[in-house]
Amino acid sequence: MGRLTDDMTRLVGEIHAGRGERGRLVQDLRQATTDMKRTVAAMQARFHAAHADTAARQRRGFREFVGGLRSTVTSLRNGFANDLAGAHNAWLGSGVAATAGRGRGSVKWFGGESA
Repeated sequence: MGRLTDDMTRLVGEIHAGRGERGRLVQDLRQATTDMKRTVAAMQARFHAAHADTAARQRRGFREFVGGLRSTVTSLRNGFANDLAGAHNAWLGSGVAATAGRGRGSVKWFGGESA
């Protein structure tokens, strides 16, 4: 065999080896892509579960906060109403106190204006 034949044989061998390596590389890339997709899907599932848990905790916290706020506002309003009724009673006497509990617009203030 001549030098040209040896070079051509070597070149064909390198081409076949390169194809084999490229095939293994493509297969490795496919496997890595599949593994990465599984990993990302699992991570997204954990994110979704964590988000749902956080949202549920926030909803509970907001409900508790609003309930406490309503209770506080109600007690403040009742306290203010009692203070106003007491002041009204002190200014006008106890005869008007009987009509104070009828509702918001039932009591006439100074000068005949409704509350």
